[in-house]
Amino acid sequence: MAYHHARLMHERGHAVTVFTADYGKDTVPSFLFSVRYLKPMFRMGNAPFTPGLIHQLTGFDVIHLHYPYIFGAEATAWAARKNRIPLLITYHNDLVAMRLRGWLFKEYTKWVQPRVLKVGSAVMATSSDYAQYSRLTDIRGLEVHPVPNGVDGSRFVPGQGAWPTEIPAFSPWALFVGALDRAHFFKGLPVLLEAMKNLPEWHSVVVGDGDLRDSYVDQANAIGVSERVHWMGAVVEEQLIGLYQAATVTVLPSTTPGEAFGLVLVESMACGTPVIASDLPGVRSVVPMKEGMGWLAAGGDAEDLARRLRQVHNASARPVSKTEVRRWALERYTWERVGEHLETTYQTAVKKAQTQPSHGAMRHIGGARR
Repeated sequence: MAYHHARLMHERGHAVTVFTADYGKDTVPSFLFSVRYLKPMFRMGNAPFTPGLIHQLTGFDVIHLHYPYIFGAEATAWAARKNRIPLLITYHNDLVAMRLRGWLFKEYTKWVQPRVLKVGSAVMATSSDYAQYSRLTDIRGLEVHPVPNGVDGSRFVPGQGAWPTEIPAFSPWALFVGALDRAHFFKGLPVLLEAMKNLPEWHSVVVGDGDLRDSYVDQANAIGVSERVHWMGAVVEEQLIGLYQAATVTVLPSTTPGEAFGLVLVESMACGTPVIASDLPGVRSVVPMKEGMGWLAAGGDAEDLARRLRQVHNASARPVSKTEVRRWALERYTWERVGEHLETTYQTAVKKAQTQPSHGAMRHIGGARR
């Protein structure tokens, strides 16, 4: 999402600078806008500590922070206040984890998060539904604007797709797309694997990788579904689009509010493929509640997910056209629409700041990125 926000503003003629951590990779992608890589002093999970960020955040018209970003968020809020630069914040999701990290996140959310968010000239969430049920509601007087994710409708299109060779012809199969690491434990892959126990005709294709992959493979072996689960690892976008196009359904069985939107759902529907997702705030707002297009299952409930998969199979006898599924997604979720809303929000924040005393003219639009 941070990349697309930067891209959209660049395409609209704004000067954009993105700040991100330098993890020492041999090769880095090239961008049309400026990207500055900051060397982290240390890293805790997905949170890099880059003290140099504070000194970089000067001379901008507006700063856009993608949150949560522990360490970086506090530095960004401090610099925005010190330099009198309006700060826009995209709130991606609540911080959710297990055990000790979960307790630390809870304390951080209680004591630090409100101080960061209150610095924002505007706080944006991916849906009003998520905003109403997230921890944003703990902060009194905070005004939240819904700005969803989008999809590139020129790339994610219906087509014949790429049917995995391991799956017999005409067999129904579910596509799961998500990181298989501890930071994304809430994606709910174990729920899908468990649901397959009582669906002998179904296969699943898993796209993604991470440090939990081996444990998921072990689970599939233990419950006897390993022959019907196909592990693709990380794939390039062209391969992913082919899988979306060919899948019977895309499944996002998330289990916690760590999932706030579900971009894979929009990408799948843009390719004409229906979706199943957990009935969670934010996620459920992306799913069309129309037979043949979308279904909701109770979060963490493998039996309910299995019921929804059976409904998908039954609906295939009278399928909704791929064109109709695609139309539903593109009427609501395109990056062009997001860009219009985002630019207006930037302009409003800058004009408001210019009416305040001691605020000089700025030169660029900047963003801090997770």
